[in-house]
Amino acid sequence: MSQKKPNIIQTVTSYGKQLLGFIRQRVNSDEDAEDILQDVWYQLSSVPELDAIEQIGSWLYRVARNRIIDKYRKQKPESLEDYGFEDEEGEFYFKDILLADDGTPETVYMKELFWEQLTQALEELPENQRQVFIWNEIEDQTFQEISDRTGENIKTLISRKRYAVKHLRGRLETLYQEFVNY
Repeated sequence: MSQKKPNIIQTVTSYGKQLLGFIRQRVNSDEDAEDILQDVWYQLSSVPELDAIEQIGSWLYRVARNRIIDKYRKQKPESLEDYGFEDEEGEFYFKDILLADDGTPETVYMKELFWEQLTQALEELPENQRQVFIWNEIEDQTFQEISDRTGENIKTLISRKRYAVKHLRGRLETLYQEFVNY
C-alpha cells in the first residue's frame, strides 16, 4: 500500500493538467470536467496493482473517454417518467399520478391501478431486463453501480433497460388512455 501512494501521487502530478484539458474540450462545463477527472482518479486508486498497468497515460485517457461517454448517456436518460403521452391539453406523465397526494379516492385508485399494471408489465419482461429496470429506475442505482454488481458491460445494461422501457411504454399506454378518459 505504501508503494502505491507515491505512484498515484506521481501520476496525478504528471497527468493532471493534461487530462483535465482533454476532458474540458469534450464536456460542457468545468464542473463536469472536474467531476469526470475525479472519477478517473478514483478508478485509478481502486486498481489493486498500479504497476500492472503498462501504459498509464493510455489507461487514464481511455478511462476519461469512457466517463465522458457515460456523462453524455446520462444526459439523455431513458426513463419511464421522461415519457409522456400527449392529449388535447398537453402532456401527461405517470409521475403526476404517483406523486399526487390529495388523498382523494380517485387518486388512490389510480395509484393502485398503476402499480398493479406496472408490476404485471414488469413480470412479462425477461429477468435481466426487469432487474436492470428495477435497479436503475426504482432503486435509483447508476449503470456503473449495476455493472460493478453484476460484472455486465454498461452498454449491455443500457440496452436491456431500453428494451424494458419500450415494452413498459407500450403496456402502460392503454392505462394512460383510461386515465385520460376517466
